[in-house]
Amino acid sequence: MEKRIVLLAHNIRSLWNVGSFFRTSDAFCVEKIFLTGYTATPPRREISKTAIGAEEWIKWEYQEDPTLLIKTLKNDGWTILALEITDQAQSIHEYSPSAKTCLVLGHEVTGVPSDILALCDSTVMIPMMGKKESLNVSVAAGIALSHLKKHRILGACTCSNTHKDKCTRCKPPKHWNNRDNTNECIHKN
Repeated sequence: MEKRIVLLAHNIRSLWNVGSFFRTSDAFCVEKIFLTGYTATPPRREISKTAIGAEEWIKWEYQEDPTLLIKTLKNDGWTILALEITDQAQSIHEYSPSAKTCLVLGHEVTGVPSDILALCDSTVMIPMMGKKESLNVSVAAGIALSHLKKHRILGACTCSNTHKDKCTRCKPPKHWNNRDNTNECIHKN
C-alpha cells in the first residue's frame, strides 16, 4: 500500500516560511500542500527565493476555510495530525503515523487555532531541550516530515516527473550510495 502525506499550512504570515514548506515538501515527497487562511500563495518573489523552484512542481491548493478542508480529508480517510504544543500532545518520537496523514501547521506565534485542533485526530510536538519552547514553523515542519519518513509514512514520490533533469531523487548526487545501482527514477507518474 502506498503511504501518503499532505501538508496543511494555516495562517502562516512569513512568505519565507511558505517557500521553505515547498522546498522541504519536495525533499520528503509530500503529495500536496494546502494553504489556508491568510497564508500567502505562489507566485511571490519571497516564496520563490526560499523554495528555489520547488513551488513550480509541488502540487498546492488554496482554501480559505481549513475546517471544511479537514472534514473533506477525514471523509476521504486521511488522519489529521497537528504539530502543536498542547497538554494532550505526544512526542513526535512516540507517534506511529497512518498510511494517509495530513500534517497541520499553524501561525508562527499563536500556533494552530483551537477550533482546528478540535478537528485533528492527534497532536504531536517536538521535545525541546533548550530555553526556547518552540522552533520556527518551517524548521519544525522539516523535523516532523523527517520523522514521518523515518516511519515509512512516505512511499515513492508521486510527483509528475516534469522536473527530472533537476531532481536529485531521479539523478542522485555522485556522493550518494545508490542501493540498487539502477539510477532509475523512483517517481510514479
